[in-house]
Amino acid sequence: MKPDQIYHELTELAEKFGIAVSEQNFKKTSVKAKSGFCIVKGEKRFIVDKHLKVTAKIHVLAAFINQMPHEDVYIIPALREVLDRSG
Repeated sequence: MKPDQIYHELTELAEKFGIAVSEQNFKKTSVKAKSGFCIVKGEKRFIVDKHLKVTAKIHVLAAFINQMPHEDVYIIPALREVLDRSG
């Protein structure tokens, strides 16, 4: 599976948990920011630095999803392998 497809599948998996994934330009802010989970106006969000390489985006998102109870959720084998490696 190609990295872009893996990233897309991870974002869809996060959405199954009720977490919206979005990409933001962190270079525009004067504050040093990192990709991660937050709650904005009661909405669960995972914000990713859009300037990261796709492999880095996969790593941060997979590490976050690994912290969630996902054992009972169907995940395609290629994606399950990525999650296993990240955690």
